[in-house]
This record gives sequence, structure tokens and C-alpha cells, in this order.
Amino acid sequence: MTVRPILLAACLLAAGLVPALLQAQPSPPPSAQADLAAWPVARSPAPITSARDEARIEALLARMTVAQKVGQMIQGDISSVTPADLARYPLGSILAGGNSGPYGDERADAAKWARLVGEFRAASLKNGAGIPILFGVDAVHGHSNLPGATIFPHNIGLGAAHDPALIRRIGAATAAEIAGSGIEWTFAPTLAVPQDLRWGRSYEGYSADPALVAAYSAAMTGGLQGVLRPNARLGRFNVAATAKHFLADGGTIGGKDQGDARIAESELVARHAQGYPAAINAGALTVMVSFSSWNGVKNHGNKSLITGVLKQRMGFTGLVVGDWNGHGQVPGCTPTDCAATFNAGLDLAMAPDSWQGLFDSTVRQVRAGTIPMARVDDAVRRILRVKLKLGLLDPVPVRRSAYAQVGAAAHLALAREAVAKSLVLLKNNGSVLPIRPGAKVLVTGPGSDSMAMQTGGWTITWQGSDTSSADFPRGRTIGRAIADAVSAGGGKAALSADGSWSEKPDVAIVVIGEHPYAEFQGDVPDLAFRARAGEEELVAALKAKGIPVVTVFLSGRPLFVGRLLNRSDAFVAAWLPGSQGQGVADVLVARHGAKTLRDFTGRLPFAWPQDARSPVTAPLFPVGYGLDYRSKASVGPVNEDPQVDLFASANETSYFLLGKALAPWRLSTDAAVSDRPVDVGSQEDARQFSWNGKGSLAIDGPAISLTGRAAEGFVLVLDWRLDSAASGPVRIALGGGELDVTNMLAAAPKGTRTTSRIPLRCFISAGGNLDAVSSPLKVTATSGFVASLRDAKVEQVVRPLPCP
Repeated sequence: MTVRPILLAACLLAAGLVPALLQAQPSPPPSAQADLAAWPVARSPAPITSARDEARIEALLARMTVAQKVGQMIQGDISSVTPADLARYPLGSILAGGNSGPYGDERADAAKWARLVGEFRAASLKNGAGIPILFGVDAVHGHSNLPGATIFPHNIGLGAAHDPALIRRIGAATAAEIAGSGIEWTFAPTLAVPQDLRWGRSYEGYSADPALVAAYSAAMTGGLQGVLRPNARLGRFNVAATAKHFLADGGTIGGKDQGDARIAESELVARHAQGYPAAINAGALTVMVSFSSWNGVKNHGNKSLITGVLKQRMGFTGLVVGDWNGHGQVPGCTPTDCAATFNAGLDLAMAPDSWQGLFDSTVRQVRAGTIPMARVDDAVRRILRVKLKLGLLDPVPVRRSAYAQVGAAAHLALAREAVAKSLVLLKNNGSVLPIRPGAKVLVTGPGSDSMAMQTGGWTITWQGSDTSSADFPRGRTIGRAIADAVSAGGGKAALSADGSWSEKPDVAIVVIGEHPYAEFQGDVPDLAFRARAGEEELVAALKAKGIPVVTVFLSGRPLFVGRLLNRSDAFVAAWLPGSQGQGVADVLVARHGAKTLRDFTGRLPFAWPQDARSPVTAPLFPVGYGLDYRSKASVGPVNEDPQVDLFASANETSYFLLGKALAPWRLSTDAAVSDRPVDVGSQEDARQFSWNGKGSLAIDGPAISLTGRAAEGFVLVLDWRLDSAASGPVRIALGGGELDVTNMLAAAPKGTRTTSRIPLRCFISAGGNLDAVSSPLKVTATSGFVASLRDAKVEQVVRPLPCP
């Protein structure tokens, strides 16, 4: 164990958040073999396995062929499988990933989703076994794939509310909207207990307190699924829940997504496992395995955790599903070949684009005895159990299509309530809040009218960066909601993007914070908030003019904001509140009678850092901190020194942004290449490179490994403008592997912004070593070539792409 997790455990223990068994911190065991006696006992409720239903399942099993059984164990994504494919490949499950929409439409409505689900279901009934598919989506803060749906605060904000009853109601509302579009399974709730908030999925965790996570686990599971009864099906407005990600995805070294939790078993149990017994006892029908590892062993291949702990010790009788090609990360496996994961206890492999190859190899392995038939029957039995409980196998199946549930008024009101309860007041010097009736108010900042910033990742698209108000016509941005409330209280409100005004305001509300991200693309090197150009200056300029400033901070984690805190008279942690910005106005703006509709009740679910170091060992504000309108405490000047070198940590997926190399990466050119700043999308947001002979530009830095990214389907992405063709070949290299891209670039448009994507596997095929990449980009060309580079990064794509 490293020193930092020990210090964090001590901090949490002092706050009363970790059971006493964590006081002693033994060294990690030499292996990741679980001692079952050390784990809590749980049990799936009896209604899941009632005798009459089990008899039906056994009858189905008895008539299924090997191919039909294996098909039940494979899940494909709608971007790479069609209903027609099910005639040849009897897949048991279909998912729609973060960037997958029906018929390629990410803005599809509920009717279009229901139609696609119905087409897959009808096709699955014709493939011999007559068993309908199970359809799953990532509806992680409301039915977040669907325009017009109710988008609740991300989990970190719900954790600040400290209200399990609220969580149960949110679960029920979310289930009704998912079911309303014809879908019966959501990959939620996330039960991670994030320890290092550099992790890009920190906002998917409710709290650093395992007890709160456990309480929320039971509440959300119950809300989504409803009450389970023997031989009865889930209601038409209920869906299957998924407890995820098993296990310790929030405990990896350095907060690395898909990383390794090198911790003692006692810590694994006490801190990271507490949500799972609660979910299982509440009747969770599915559990998802984490990409991450425990003490060097990938969870997708750890039999002692999946079979021993989850199925035996915790008595889980539902299905265990994998994550996006996670089985392919098990040593000796590939996305299309992995007997080891099924033998470890995985029941359903999420094989979004690898389903065909995985089906073929698994059929061969079952017939050869590499995967025992008893293991196959156990997996299929569990899958059929879930399908039966959802009412998919009945003569008259439960019908889940009620479009009016999507964005229903009651659900929007609930989201508004949740937003208000999630807000945490960190500072209110001079009682600048609440905004008094009749006040002149300036509302500004990049987040003031940005639906994308307030909803965050996993909203419409995977990263959520292109979400807009048009996607949620019954939603309201924070700035517009505040302006409405100010006007209702007899005041005047000006919503100004640049902070300008025609009449000097009595107070300014600046909405600022992180821009959207999801998963590993949100991993950061430290906890410093890096404001974009002009954002902190906006606050300083308002203060210089004698205007009190209220900062509403949007973020997926607590961040070091020393200067921003000191320049603000009031500071509100608003997290990622979702579509109903009115909840913010309900707390900040007084109406007639000088009272707000709600007071601040939110309290920090994670410690707020006093510098940019992580994990947080000496917080500025501890877990549980939060002011309200009765509080008269004044927050004095806070530390403004981040205590870290903000430019020293390697960025492993982004190398060049808005025309500049990101530290620690360096841009270099040789004598044949000249460069200058140019405009591509905005002012000087790119750098133009001109070749007057054979030469190269390169981005160099510390050695990083991209081997795992290549296995996960990552591509090199160049956002650029091709201004002039070269007189000879153009080559792009990464990690020493060089590709001729002349023909690819010749087909690209000239003089306009374009995006080039090259799979990382292509560079490996060209002889590149991605274990230690110190040059993630090198472009070599001859005279005449002119290109304006805006961004260079690597990212995952849904559909496999060909090599140049």
C-alpha cells in the first residue's frame, strides 16, 4: 500500500466514516484471492427464485442448443448489430452505449427507442429458442440518453442531499421514464466510493462514506425495481437495476480509470464493498463487474470475487454482466476470445463490437469442454431468471411503452427538489445570499446559460459536451431560472455572457466550473480547478467595481479554488445539477416576503481540498460541512498555493489543445517547417504548420503506455484544417509506428476544419511500441504541405475503423 491511501484512511477514520477494522493497515496480500469469511453475508430475496419460476427456467434450458445458450451470454451494441443479425447469432442481450442512438440518431425520441427495442425483440423470438432479448442502457442520472427526459443531479450532488427517501423517489421516476421508452434495464446505481478525486468518474459516486452509499444502494434499487413478489413480475413502470462496478473502481492508484486498487482485503471489504450487500438484499437483479483490478488481478477474471464473494458469500442469484469489452483486458484474452471470464463467473459479456467473434469462439470452447456445461447452464439460468422477473418470458409480456412518462411534470418537480437539496453553501460573507427582492442582478459566467455544463457527461451523448437547451425544452438553465426568480421578486435581472451591463447591478452571480466529461476523459493530474481564459478575471473585474459576487460552482468533484473563493462573497457548490436549474434559484433568490422557497440543506459528501494535492488529507472543508441561512460564520482568506506543479503531470490522452501543447508535452519542428497561430474555429485556436522541404513536427514528452487504450479500440484524433496538399507523401507516426496517410488526407476536404481518426492498433501493426510512447504524434511531409492543427488526442470510438 502506498502512503497516501493510508493517510486518507486515517482522515476518514477520524471523521467517523470508516469502520474500526481499518485502523490497522496491513500490507496488501501477495495475491487477490478473497477470504470468504472476511466478507459480509447477504442474500437475494426469495421472490427472485420462486419454485414455479425456476421450473419454467429448467424447462427452457432443457430444450436449448449450445449455440442458443452461448447466445444468451453475449451482449452486442446497437451500433454494430442489427435485428437481422439475430437470425444467425441468437444473442441474448442488446445495449445502447453512450454514443449509440436508434438508427444512428442520438436525438431519437421515446417512440423511436421503443420501435428499435421492439424490432430486436421480435427478431430474437424467431431464432429457434424463442427467448426475447434483454435491452440495457446507461440511464445514470435520469433517462439521460433521451432528449426531453428528466435529468437529475449526478450522484455526487445526490450524496450531498443525504436523503435516502429522495433517492428512492428518483429511482422510481427514472424507471418510469426508461420503461416509458420501451426499455427494461439500466446500468445503475454506481456504488463506487471514490478515494482519489482525480478519477474522472468521481461524480458517479454518492459519497466517501460507505454507510451512505449502502443506504442509497438499497433505496435506488428499490425505487428502480419496486417491491419484489413471488411469481410476480416487475411492474410496467419498473426496470432492472445494476449494482456497479464490482469492485473498488473508486480505489485505484492515482484515481486512474480502469486502474488497480492495491489495498488490503480489510479495506476492500470495509470501504468499497458495503453497497453490494445492501443492493443484493434489496433485490438487485444484476451486478456489473469493473474494468479495474484488485492487487494486479483484473476483476473480469477474478473467480474468488465473482463466484466466491458475490455468488456464494453474498448469495447473489441474478446475472453478472461485464463492462464494455472488459473481458478483453484479462491476461490471455482478447475481446473476441475469453473463456477465462466465463469460468471466473461472468454470466453476460458486454461485447459491443466484438460479439460475433466472441460468440464463435465461446461456442467452440463450450463444445471442447474448456468452458464446462455446468458453468454455461448457471449463466443462462441467471439470465433467464432476470428475463422472467421482468415479464419478458410470459405469454403476454409486460409492455413497457408509455411515452407520457418521459419528462412528466411530477418528475421535473422532483428533479427541481433534488437540485435544491444538493446545493452546498461554502461561504456567505456579509449575508450576500439570499438575493433580496427588488435587487438588480447580473447573471454571467460560462455556465450561466449552458445546459451542457450543468448536466455534465452521460447526457444525450457519452461525454455530454454537445448537450443544449434544445435537448430539454422543459428544462431551464441556471441563469435563466435565476433571472425568472429575480423578476418574480420584483427585481431586474440581466443575463450577460461577457459580464457587461447597462445598469450597475447590486450583485453578480457568476456560474463557472468544469466542462463536461465522462470516464477516463475526466481523469486529471491534480485537484486544481483550471479556469479558462478570462473566467477568473471576470470575477476580479466585478469585485474591482465594488459589486458583491456570488459564485455558483459547477463540478463533478471538489476542486482547489483558493483564489476564486477569496474573490467571492458567497460560494455555492452546485455540482452537476441536471436539467432543472430552477432548483438553484429556489435557494438563492428570495421572493416576496424576503424568503427563499428553500434553505440550504446540502452537506459535503466529500472533503473539499485546501490545495491541489490528492488524496485530500487536510481538507479546507470536511465531509459534512455546509452553511445555511441561519449560519453567521464568516470564511476568512484561504490558501491560494496549489502546492503542486500544475504543469508537471502527464496528460495521457490529450496532447495538443486549441493550438498549444499540453504540459508536459512539447511541440518541436525542424528547419523545414515553420509555424504560426491561426484561427480555425475561434481566435488563434490552432497552429498552422507549413513545409518548405521534407521535415517533421513532433509532440514529445514522458513515456506513457497506450497498449491498454489500443486494446479498448482507441484512435488517434486530429482536429485540424488541411490548407494545402504536399508535393509528396505524408506520414503520421505514434510510438515509432509510421503510417502513410497520403491517400486518406487526399480524400479529406481542403480549407475547412476536419477530423482524422486513426486506430492505435494500426500503429502497432506498423511496428510501433505502445508500451512506452514518448512521441504520441509525429507528422512528416514534403514541401507544399500546410496544415492547421487545433487538437490532438486519443479517444475511444464505438465503431471499428480501418487503417489508412
